[in-house]
Amino acid sequence: MADNTIALNLRRIRKADNISQADLAGKAGISRAAYQNIENGRSEPRIGNLQAIARALDVSIQQLVEPARELRAVRFRSNKSLRSREQVLADVGQWLGNFCDLETVLGDRMEYRLEGIAKKLAPGDNRGRAAASLARTALGLDLEEPIRDICGLLESGGVKVGVKKIASHAFFGLSVAAAEGGPAVFVNTWERISVERWIFTAAHELGHLILHLADYDVGSTEEKKEHEAEANEFAAFFLMPETSFRKEWEETYGLAFIDRVMKVKRIFRVSYRTVLHRLAGEYSGSGNIWSRFQADYVRQCGRSLLRDDEPDALEKDAFRASFPEPERSGEPDTLSPADFLQDRLCRLVRRAVEQEKISLARGAEILGIPLQAIRDLSCSWVG
Repeated sequence: MADNTIALNLRRIRKADNISQADLAGKAGISRAAYQNIENGRSEPRIGNLQAIARALDVSIQQLVEPARELRAVRFRSNKSLRSREQVLADVGQWLGNFCDLETVLGDRMEYRLEGIAKKLAPGDNRGRAAASLARTALGLDLEEPIRDICGLLESGGVKVGVKKIASHAFFGLSVAAAEGGPAVFVNTWERISVERWIFTAAHELGHLILHLADYDVGSTEEKKEHEAEANEFAAFFLMPETSFRKEWEETYGLAFIDRVMKVKRIFRVSYRTVLHRLAGEYSGSGNIWSRFQADYVRQCGRSLLRDDEPDALEKDAFRASFPEPERSGEPDTLSPADFLQDRLCRLVRRAVEQEKISLARGAEILGIPLQAIRDLSCSWVG
């Protein structure tokens, strides 16, 4: 190749995996000098070496030889210590490009139903709350209806939803503006981040898409505290609308504060932090609502809540963002109305495969699953 695409891709992927050149060369079965020459762009790899390196990195050949799609209109305020920032952007760019390609080949683009909401808001306080109410109306939700499938709901409104497990507390999610093939939200579904946090992140990033489009610059990593507060307010009111939240909160009036929070959390299937965000503006006790909850939790449970803790957490199946398994034995008791499925991409892949517009192998690559898995899945497609 005349350019340094392979070298750039190798360097980015290797650093994201936190593996040294020597260790990668050893895993690939080539000399360290040979690998260094490839990554530094001094020599082009033989196909056998390239295949060995791809296997060692657990990526496809395509990910090594094709330029990463550059995204600009992205809101990605990850902690600067996130080592894999460049790789996350490359993964999101690839996912979004595949998604848009399928929409084009199938002639199936969704209308974005939330555009222009920010223009309807009056200047002043409570923008997050007001935007949440308008967004719920635009999506066809009534005043009391809880959200049981946030992914399906966002996709019905023309917002693409993607997920990936990224072992980092520095990154919960990002969003991409419509100009780059979005609007889209991308959520970190690492198992050490609670399901409730995944759900809140999706709603939080939707808030930014609606309220803060001027912030969408991939080069900006600094948070605007007022915009974070608005997005948090949006998420809390979007997930727990005023009428039903007030009804449930008042029905717990006789319980201790911590028990009230936990009961409402279970009803709306959100994190305790989301409930506290919802209550923060009206709290009139000593200190702040966060320290009050922590102190009550210590008194009741004998220990502090740590960063990763989510009391009475949802099971992972409550946010099944991975591709559905082709076979399940027994009754489907793991399914529920609250399942979080990125089902639109799955539907597009199935249609494209059945119309012979893409191969099974390409479908597996788009969905990030093994070829055998999509073969098994295709055998189970009905209706």
